[in-house]
Amino acid sequence: MDANELRAMQAPIKDRYKNEPDAALITLKAKGTLDDQSIACKVETGRALAVAGLHPATGGSGMELCSGDMLLEALVACAGVTLKAVSTALAIPLKSGTVSAEGDLDFRGTLGVAKDAPVGFREIRLRFDVDTDAPQDKLDQLLKLTERYCVVYQTIAKGPAVDVKLQRV
Repeated sequence: MDANELRAMQAPIKDRYKNEPDAALITLKAKGTLDDQSIACKVETGRALAVAGLHPATGGSGMELCSGDMLLEALVACAGVTLKAVSTALAIPLKSGTVSAEGDLDFRGTLGVAKDAPVGFREIRLRFDVDTDAPQDKLDQLLKLTERYCVVYQTIAKGPAVDVKLQRV
């Protein structure tokens, strides 16, 4: 896909959202079922069932997915797709590339061992390694726009309000 094909594909969508702003508001959903046999949650991904469990650093077997890894994977996926879309829109040729994310956790926080230890990532590092002949100013623009338009990155960086409820069924 080139920049013209991308613009042509997105033009009617953008026009609709300009004329009907409410049409752009979509609620994404995720659902999981608590496992009745082990400390795990079965998450419906739309393509398969992902079973998340405790990380080995908190006593897990390592057989289930770690939700922290899943968060980083979602960041990598979103950032990679966004980078490709922006590079396509700006006609910045990428021969190849990789996206990686890593984050630092102090499991004393999540295990309640130390009250001063945070629960959650202390720091997340997102990196793009690209093979391209594009000039540095174009790569700077590519990174800036990728950060700006990556939904998962912006969600993590800005920390939206989260409403949490527990109810009896």
